[in-house]
Amino acid sequence: MTTDVTPAAGRGTVRRLAGTLHHRPRLRLTLLLTAPLLWLAVLYLGSLTVLFVSAFWTTNSFTSQVVKVWSTDNFHSLFTTPVFRQVVLRSVGVALAVTVLCAVIAFPVAFCTARVARPRWRPLLVVAILTPLWASYLVKVYAWRLILAEGGLADWMLRPFGLSGPGFGLPATVLTLTYLWLPYMILPVHTALEQLPDNLLDASADLGARAGRTFRSVVLPMVLPSVAAGSVFTFSLSLGDYITVQIVGGKTQLIGNLVYSNIELNLPMAAALGTVPVVVIVLYLLAIRRTGALNNL
Repeated sequence: MTTDVTPAAGRGTVRRLAGTLHHRPRLRLTLLLTAPLLWLAVLYLGSLTVLFVSAFWTTNSFTSQVVKVWSTDNFHSLFTTPVFRQVVLRSVGVALAVTVLCAVIAFPVAFCTARVARPRWRPLLVVAILTPLWASYLVKVYAWRLILAEGGLADWMLRPFGLSGPGFGLPATVLTLTYLWLPYMILPVHTALEQLPDNLLDASADLGARAGRTFRSVVLPMVLPSVAAGSVFTFSLSLGDYITVQIVGGKTQLIGNLVYSNIELNLPMAAALGTVPVVVIVLYLLAIRRTGALNNL
């Protein structure tokens, strides 16, 4: 008799719990969000808090051991040392350059895949755009190192015109990062162009608008939030990258390289440097929030 009653009691408890959750949507939503919110608060925000707090510590100049004494020397050095200011400005400039190049390249590619190509070919073109993301990050960067090296593919293609490849340096870094993060810009732009109603384009043409006017007045305002959404990825990924710079950047240094080089010798200084990309990205997100880009992520 006991084996028959226990399952029935268990099913009754499950039914009562399901009924309670059904009639209390706020409780159901709270239970669903508890785990991800705990992960966000403890692992992500907690790690950022530790990063920010440790930036106010110092190190022993002899042993390089961290001394948990409150000091603002790291941030003072960050703002007053010319090298740090140059690297920060260079890093932001590289991230902006990569974002602009990705937007310029992504728009015609996305327009071709979303509006020009036949519908049956569009999924295959999207897969082709995503294919580079399946390859290893290091494999792609080292492939570009071979392309940009002296006597490489870039030199071979430009030699008939009396030119040479960019070699290793800041242009090579921007070019490689643009290739790496381009799919993150193409995809949201492709989605926006694919969802663009045909009747708007037809109405613009019927009203006598030329292609340029249609692009400025109809297409661009509707696609701009998606471009801004893609820029969140291209900007943030470029700002925090340091491996590409080490492989193809030559003597160029970005802020990620300074963080990496200071981890062993001066951890608090590395933490202070690490807060810079976080602050810059937060300011960038606040700047593009008004465009509706965050709704397209």
